[in-house]
Formats: sequence, C-alpha cells, structure tokens
Amino acid sequence: MRLIDLSSAIDASSAEPDPVVHKMLTPREGAEHMCAEMRKHFGIDFDPHELPDGEFLSLDRLSLTSHTGTHVDAPSHYGSRTTYGDGTPRHIDSMPLDWFFRPGMVLDLTDAGTGVIDVARIEKEFARIGRRPDRMDIVLLHTGADARAGTPEYFTRFAGLDGPATRLLLDLGVRVIGTDAFSLDAPFGDIIDRYRRTGDRSVLWPAHMVGREREYCQIERLANLGELPAPYGFRVACFPIRIAGAGAGWTRAVALIDD
Repeated sequence: MRLIDLSSAIDASSAEPDPVVHKMLTPREGAEHMCAEMRKHFGIDFDPHELPDGEFLSLDRLSLTSHTGTHVDAPSHYGSRTTYGDGTPRHIDSMPLDWFFRPGMVLDLTDAGTGVIDVARIEKEFARIGRRPDRMDIVLLHTGADARAGTPEYFTRFAGLDGPATRLLLDLGVRVIGTDAFSLDAPFGDIIDRYRRTGDRSVLWPAHMVGREREYCQIERLANLGELPAPYGFRVACFPIRIAGAGAGWTRAVALIDD
C-alpha cells in the first residue's frame, strides 16, 4: 500500500487571514515549567538540574482557528438551524466516523480559473473519467490552488462550487466533498462582486448555504491532489479531530493506494 499525504501544514510563518501564533518551550524551559507545575498542583519540589542534561520535554502552544490548515467543516459551521432532521446541525465531534474512510474520486478542475465551478463543468469531468461517484464516495476537487498555499494569493485566486454543482454531488450520495482551495465556495471578492452586480442572494456562499438544507461535510485546504495516480481506485482517510461542540476539526488527510 502506498500513502499520499493530502494535507497542508499549519505554519505560523505562512500568510493567514487569522494569523497562527506558535510558541514553543525548549526542553530546558519544559523542565522548569514541569517543576513549577508539580509544585503548584501537587506540592512536589523537584530541582530541574537533576534531570539528564537539565532538560525535560519541549511543549508547543498554538493559537489558531479550527479552519486553519487542512480541516473538515461540520454541518454546524453552515448555520444554527437546518431544514432537515430535527433542525439542529451536528458538530464535528458528533459526525459518524465511517463518513471519513471511504473510496475517493478526484476531479481535475485545474482549468477552472478564479470563480465558480458549475454543473456543466462537473458533468464534463464525469464524462472524461467515464464514471460518476458511488454513494458515500469522498469527492476531491483538484483546482491547483494549493500551489499558492502560504501566499496572500491563496485566499483570492481559486475556484469554488456553485449551488447546483454542490447539490449534484449530494444528489449522487456524496457526503464529504474536499478541495485544495481555501474554500469550497469561490473567493470572497468574487462572490461579493457578483452579488453587487446581480442582487442575487443565491451567489452568497452557496456551497456552504446548501449545508443548511442537506447534511454534508467539506474538507478544505487539501494538498497534493495532483499526485493521485488515477481519478479513482484509492481510499481516503480524513478523520477530523474531535473538538467538542466545534464547527470544524483539523485532519491529516491521506490517500491509500493499493499497488
């Protein structure tokens, strides 16, 4: 079995709308921290110099959103109420695990440019590869946006699904849709420009808004989709971190290929 990492790193040195703050205690600082914490919480005195080399363990502290790096959006991210089920969307810690280990299909949409991907473009790709996704397949959109990851352009130059294209995939039984772009929707500037020109509210983040009427999850900020050797015939593992009550959770998404 061959593994392909489909995840982008969480990197405090990269451009982010919400900057990542990464502070690290060195092993020496970790020793001093551990001894201070033992004294405070357990009444135990211990001299850090007694440790080998006077060091204990390093410790990383990060401040970031759950939408930084490769992550899975939960239904509760899309709004507080739904028109399906009992009207209450599920958080990321309540999603069924079997959604996130499934056969995968990657669609080559690298010619899409900046803006929206419509039904016609999705159908064209289905015709090219000679099949549609099966129910519960994980569909990955290869837009090529990950080539700009770490730069400001990553957040302004990419393509996202429109509402009908999102519904098409959900009608086929897909419950997890992934993209290598910043968002499954088009860039903010593109959306607002089209809304101001048309006054049509259906252009306002339609891929996300569909999640208020249909239960599904998005994987955003994937990477390396171009390394997948075929459009299908692989599995995807993308289990989200279980953050209680959260609208998203980070994932180390991986493709598994049987050679």
